[in-house]
Amino acid sequence: MAISIRLSPDIESRLKNLAALTGRSKTYYVTQAIYEHLDDLEDLYLAERELEAIRSGRSTTIPLADVMKRYGMED
Repeated sequence: MAISIRLSPDIESRLKNLAALTGRSKTYYVTQAIYEHLDDLEDLYLAERELEAIRSGRSTTIPLADVMKRYGMED
C-alpha cells in the first residue's frame, strides 16, 4: 500500500541524513518508525481496555505474592 505524508523540514532532513549515514532507504526508516509506534499504541490501548475492565469489575487482578507462590518464586 502506498501512502503519502507531509514531513516538517526538520524531520525530512533528519530522515535524509540518517538514510545517507547508514545506506538504508528513507522508506525503511519510516516503516520501522511506524512498526515501533504501532506496537506501542497497541500495547497502550490494550492496557487501557484492561484497566477499564478492572475498574468496572469485569476483570480482576492477582496479588504479586500469589503469582510468586504459584510459580515457586517465594522468598
